[in-house]
Amino acid sequence: MRPVPDRRRFIYRAAALGVLGVLPWGRAMAASCKEANSSWIPDDEFLAGLPRIMKAFAVPGVGIAVVEGGTVAWSRGFGVTNASTGAPVDARTVFEDASLSKPVFAYLVMQLVEQGMIDLDRPLVRYRRPEYLADHPWVALITPRDVLRHTTGLPNWRASPATEKLVPVVKPGTRIDYSGEAFFWLQLAVETITGQSLDDSMRTHLFGPAGMKDSSYTWNADLAARSVYGHPAHDATDARMPSQMFRERWSVAQKVADRWGKPLSAWKYEDAERALPEVIALAPPGLVTWPGDIVANAAASLRTTVQDYAKFLALMMARKQRAPWEIAEATRQAMLTPQIKVPGRWTEKGLGWNMEETRDGPVFYHSGSNGGIFKNFAIGDAQRRRGIVVLTNGGSGSFVHQRVVRAATGYDLLSYDL
Repeated sequence: MRPVPDRRRFIYRAAALGVLGVLPWGRAMAASCKEANSSWIPDDEFLAGLPRIMKAFAVPGVGIAVVEGGTVAWSRGFGVTNASTGAPVDARTVFEDASLSKPVFAYLVMQLVEQGMIDLDRPLVRYRRPEYLADHPWVALITPRDVLRHTTGLPNWRASPATEKLVPVVKPGTRIDYSGEAFFWLQLAVETITGQSLDDSMRTHLFGPAGMKDSSYTWNADLAARSVYGHPAHDATDARMPSQMFRERWSVAQKVADRWGKPLSAWKYEDAERALPEVIALAPPGLVTWPGDIVANAAASLRTTVQDYAKFLALMMARKQRAPWEIAEATRQAMLTPQIKVPGRWTEKGLGWNMEETRDGPVFYHSGSNGGIFKNFAIGDAQRRRGIVVLTNGGSGSFVHQRVVRAATGYDLLSYDL
């Protein structure tokens, strides 16, 4: 990977200095108060100006897809997958979804709940107790519902997972603490319950039936060829291509997978444990430290095209009839129903989704950020059966996806200030 040329860095920074010219326009678009039932497909005038916004914030590539009437109605790619190679973003481009992984995994969990395989209110330790959990009485109180609504009391991620025990910082069910660790623990429980890897379960229950053929929580040669590279923020002091995190870890683990004849998509946690010494020996120092670095991660490692993610968004829309493999209407509504009341909050936690009130009623949403180089956002209006997902490959991608969502929906969401 070649570093980003200094000349382009200075062009980006100069463009960013002119961003004040972008801000009033973006606010004006949000302030235009689009009618409640108007389309969320961005208009041609906004799309014509999108490359200028991307350049200002040094975001090389963007993918956008829109759901209207409960189906994927429009999608489009902009820019390049890698600023060094100039490969264009197209319909087959795969983005790193970051925390947009969580609602997708939550859907699988709710499918298993309906099948009687998981009880949302049963202690999670009864399904699986990973050896890295601390010996603490609060651990036994954590339930799958706590995981999906972020009330486990667990931290987001441990600083040193190879040596540090996982312990709640507050009593479960008493406050909201966003936790990727909790989702990963629930993923291990799902492995135990189903006997499958995360990707195998996802293909069986969701990806296959929903036609999400370009989606995976892991890695293979095809995904490597089609996946975007993450890029630094527009104001980064070092404009070289940053570490690609999952890509680099998967690339090393792939060598072991090839030798075993067992694809990464089929790996469970115990496979990663067995492979860890060999992967550490092959990897640069510090890149891989514990099994969680080289196995699917329900909280953060999903890769999809924007069209695939929009197909998932469509599953959250209200409609009279649902396919047998989909969650029931009551379950869908439960995912979008506030699960805990915390005084003073202006957003709500459902099961896998966040919710915010707008002038037209509630919307559900989730953001995603991996390594400071991938920034994503998805939002839906379940009753009006519409949604939009914006995936980017830049550290300043939030400045871009915010403008896209404002222009498309007319909403200036409070969630942007989180």
